[in-house]
Amino acid sequence: MSELLTLLALAMLVGGIAGSVLPLLPGALLSLTGVYLYWWSTGFTDPGMLWVFVLTTIGLTAFIADYFGGAITARAGGASLFTTGLAVVVGFVLLFVTGPIGLLIGIGGTVFLAEYYRHRDAKTGGKAALYATVGVIASTVAQVLLTVCMLVMFVIAVFV
Repeated sequence: MSELLTLLALAMLVGGIAGSVLPLLPGALLSLTGVYLYWWSTGFTDPGMLWVFVLTTIGLTAFIADYFGGAITARAGGASLFTTGLAVVVGFVLLFVTGPIGLLIGIGGTVFLAEYYRHRDAKTGGKAALYATVGVIASTVAQVLLTVCMLVMFVIAVFV
């Protein structure tokens, strides 16, 4: 039974990497679930508490990057809180309709239009839209790197 749970935990960690790229699959949370499943299966003894703490910290960082990266960068680019919230809703809806491209276009386009309307300045709207779009892409890259790091560290902690 423990070998099965080990394989399932590893599969969840690999699935977490895939979930970092695939929409609607919570990559970081899937990876964390794999870590906790294995930890639970060993009676909370392996990996040690320090490893679990480090892996949890990395997983939560990946989660924050995934769900808040675009919003944080949109705000850094000058978008209002209302614009940021509106862009998240539009991007989420378009994600279902057109996939990841719709998410990017929805966020970038919404930020541009809302900020252009707010300031009557295409340069200001364009800057905020660029920040938001780059932020979404960067948060995906960060999440992939962090979930890969989790897998590698888990393998080192458990098998080396």
